[in-house]
Amino acid sequence: MPLQTTSSPRFRNAVLTGACGGLGQALARELIAQGGQVALLGLDSAVLASLASLAPQRCAVYVLDVSDEQAMQEVACDWIRHAGVPDLVIANAGVAGGFDTVQSQDLAVLRRMLEINLMGPVITFQPFLQALKDQPDAGCALVGVASIAGWRGAPGNGAYCASKGGLIRYLQSLRAELRGSRVRVHTVCPGYLRTPLTAGNTFVMPGLMEPDDAARRLLAGVAKGRETIVLPRRIGWLSRLLGCLPEALHDRLLNGQPRKHRVGEPGATSIPGLEAGSAASPRRPEQREPVAGR
Repeated sequence: MPLQTTSSPRFRNAVLTGACGGLGQALARELIAQGGQVALLGLDSAVLASLASLAPQRCAVYVLDVSDEQAMQEVACDWIRHAGVPDLVIANAGVAGGFDTVQSQDLAVLRRMLEINLMGPVITFQPFLQALKDQPDAGCALVGVASIAGWRGAPGNGAYCASKGGLIRYLQSLRAELRGSRVRVHTVCPGYLRTPLTAGNTFVMPGLMEPDDAARRLLAGVAKGRETIVLPRRIGWLSRLLGCLPEALHDRLLNGQPRKHRVGEPGATSIPGLEAGSAASPRRPEQREPVAGR
């Protein structure tokens, strides 16, 4: 069945990292359905190719590690050369895993998580910001996918919380720097989404959302100009309410919950670059030419 498109796409030219994950695939399908051109970035070439097949004349596939600055620069130059400056860049790539400071091998987990979850969005945005600076009349929405987990630390989840908390602060800083320009910065804080990152969780996940629903709400929020988007909103209110508790009581409540599996444990999600036990060198980009013109 052919992919149906909207009569007037909200975004004519979009760049999406982390397109292979649950939310990433949902965002890719939604963006493609809107009828614009889409650059799909990720690590699984088969998944990216399957998404691009929905609209091969409007999609390009780039296989790369988002922590590789040179690779991202090359991708940005290639995409801009063939499709023009984007009006939407979504830094969605992210990884999660349990963390225990007592375990020396977990230091590599923290380092790698910071490289992907925090440095990845910075590296993703930078080359497009330069292009926008060179064309001051071009507008763009920069979207960083953080997490409610970045609002407060949680036992056994220090690496993920630190990376997402750092991302939230970075996005706030970037938003202030760009205030008054045609570039908008949006911070997305999902709660629990039904994706491979949460599949191994053994604790209660209130407000669990389906990726397709989250993708639609995310893009609608960006189109409306909402600078902070919480998915779903009620989980944001719950998290803020819990944050009003005294620290000691809050910690006791969290310590009573099962912890996320550490890398290498049964049920843990994999982190690219750590399968062999240490951070690997970033991958060089594999590219497929997008359709020429805007």
